[in-house]
Amino acid sequence: MARMDRSVAWRAALLQALLVAAVAVALAVALPRSFFEDWGWLAGPGAWAVCALAAGAWLRLPLALVLAGAALSGLLMLPGVFAGVHWLGAPLGLAAFGAWCGWLATRARLAVAA
Repeated sequence: MARMDRSVAWRAALLQALLVAAVAVALAVALPRSFFEDWGWLAGPGAWAVCALAAGAWLRLPLALVLAGAALSGLLMLPGVFAGVHWLGAPLGLAAFGAWCGWLATRARLAVAA
């Protein structure tokens, strides 16, 4: 029995990447650079969380647990942020988020079967 639904994992990671990219472009067009210098510490994690909730809702996963996975996977991006290479940790964060969602899907499926 699989411990992770790979289909959900890939879809969650891809959906999260697309949503975060769309939000990043929209915010970059709409707001001045000074906003990100002053409020990026809040806007980035907030956008990551909102996009994760949208991806979780789309994939019909438990949203509270999706949010917990988004927070944990977001922590993996912090070294890149602190090093000044903001997007360096994004692939690792996306992979971790996808794996978390794949695990949630399997967990939910097993709970329904029991």
